[in-house]
Amino acid sequence: MLSIENPGRDPLTTALIRKHRNGEAGASTGKLMAEGDGSRVLDLVCTAGPHDRPFEERHAWTSLSMVLAGTFAYRSDRGSSLMSSGALLLGNAGQQFECSHRHGEGDRCVSFQFAPQVFEAIARDAGSRHCAFHHDRVAPLRILAPLTARIAAALDSDAPLEEIALELAGTVMRLEHDNRGGASSATPNPARIAEVLHHVEARLEERHTLASLARIADLSRYHFLRTFTRVTGITPYQWILRARLRAAATRIATSSQPITEIALAVGCEDLSNFIRGFRTEFGISPRAYRATMSQKRSLS
Repeated sequence: MLSIENPGRDPLTTALIRKHRNGEAGASTGKLMAEGDGSRVLDLVCTAGPHDRPFEERHAWTSLSMVLAGTFAYRSDRGSSLMSSGALLLGNAGQQFECSHRHGEGDRCVSFQFAPQVFEAIARDAGSRHCAFHHDRVAPLRILAPLTARIAAALDSDAPLEEIALELAGTVMRLEHDNRGGASSATPNPARIAEVLHHVEARLEERHTLASLARIADLSRYHFLRTFTRVTGITPYQWILRARLRAAATRIATSSQPITEIALAVGCEDLSNFIRGFRTEFGISPRAYRATMSQKRSLS
């Protein structure tokens, strides 16, 4: 086993190892990644699990938090949602909320936060007549894929985060205006879907069929497909494909590993399909993406 200090460990894994080694209760910690006039970026790691009490908080600033790993239940006055990898949690300044981890242990998010007056200006510049979110969650939509990959890559580099924060805020406000994000609502069987998501995240490179995932959820294929789509906002195929492409994009941007090896490592067995899917998701080929990200790092 890697040591707790090993830099190859992601912060969530490291925190969970420390929690179990020391017999600690679950807790949430935030590392300040960047700060500017009326804005900040936090790397949030939570080690709470099913045996920890839900915690209630209030959003101090307007926040857009990208879920990088894990699942958790988020409840506000607009309903309850299961947050999972690739989803975006939206919070208005002053809004109360509750988070719980009854379906699994731990999560990691990158939270882009804006003072209310700063976000109002961003919303106006994005062409929105409103400066408040009407939904709690944006599903892992294709339009967010390039920004999601850039966020993950930025955590392993010195890339400036201000540009990403502004682009993300503008994109989400346009989605809110178009009502494409999907409103929060009570969802059936979130525990069963959370179990499936944990299973897939831990075995992203393996082959997953609708039948095998439905068996994990103990649902018929028909009901599993409907339930999964309601809980996550997208179909199982879309969720797995986008999770694999996000993982590949992070490796492409942060390593010199051959692209063919990366495709196989994340579970994409056909290189031509992988390249085509990557281009569809990110609007650029894997090779061009690596060159672009390398150039951004050299300029930062």
